Amino acid sequence: MALSRFFSAHFAFAVAACIVLTAPPVLAGGIKEINQQIHKGGPLAAPSVLDNEVKEINQQIHKGDLAGALTRANDYLAKNPKDAQIRFLKGLILADQGKTNDAITVFTGLTEDYPELPEPYNNLAVLYASQNKYDAARNALEMAIRANPGYATAHENLGDLYARMALVDYDKTLALDSKNVTAQAKLTLIQNMLGEQARNPGTAKPVAASPKPVLDSNQPAPAR
Repeated sequence: MALSRFFSAHFAFAVAACIVLTAPPVLAGGIKEINQQIHKGGPLAAPSVLDNEVKEINQQIHKGDLAGALTRANDYLAKNPKDAQIRFLKGLILADQGKTNDAITVFTGLTEDYPELPEPYNNLAVLYASQNKYDAARNALEMAIRANPGYATAHENLGDLYARMALVDYDKTLALDSKNVTAQAKLTLIQNMLGEQARNPGTAKPVAASPKPVLDSNQPAPAR
């Protein structure tokens, strides 16, 4: 699953899931503002240094050097543990490496420290969906919308998530009553709507940017 709406439009990582979430992780303006406030309150790296670290880590990610990118992120966080952007990137890297639980821990920490940011919630939803934890994914998306009612990515992902959940229930209905014509019609309708996602549930998409994760209609997308 490609996380094209997690934090930055520059990242894309696959997450095996039964739902496609178009939420690539991204370093959004909100996170940058928070980092600036943090920097003013202590002897942390100057914004120019942070921008350089983000650039270097992104370059390593694009080259496929996830291990190197993670090492660089950890080294920076050892000196600047509150930095939201680098923590966000770390979560994306871990997700790309298939370390879903570790990525969830990172994004959960971001939601606790910066509950006003919708992107970490969105990426959490993508990761939970990849584990078939639909209720947790729904709760995360609802929190993202509560944090920012205008966050279109979360609304889209929530719609895809409900469609995927309905697909599962209609499948169960037909398993119990194979002659249920109404359920079959609804199942077919949703399958057609979800398209390849319904046939290939492992193509979910997170978000990558400064934080912005999402659910994709191809697999009911942590932003980069």
